[in-house]
Amino acid sequence: QVQLVESGGGLVQTGGSLRLSCAASGRTFNNRAMGWFRQAPGREREFVAAIMWGGLRTSFADSVKGRFTISRDNAKNTVYLQMNSLKPEDTAVYYCARARGLAVVTTLDQYDYWGQGTQVTVSS
Repeated sequence: QVQLVESGGGLVQTGGSLRLSCAASGRTFNNRAMGWFRQAPGREREFVAAIMWGGLRTSFADSVKGRFTISRDNAKNTVYLQMNSLKPEDTAVYYCARARGLAVVTTLDQYDYWGQGTQVTVSS
């Protein structure tokens, strides 16, 4: 059974920071890129960031470049999303996902397993 469990969401003021974690079960993590997506009320789920299996390459949505970083600890089967300088428009449910391969990809159909999501709310 593949399981991805996100944590670290919460309520933060504009300009604040949060770090999201995504813990993957067992061999779920091996040789796969990982990504973060988000979905705000009334909007489609959108790409936020992704990291390749070895961690040498990352990709970010333009809206979060320079503010968010993504990292992974393969020994712990965990991927992280560090979010700094948060804005109200970052408010959304954030989802962790496993890519179908080891390369960085940015579209939803390139991911095969998803976590349940964690709420991030940024107050103005």
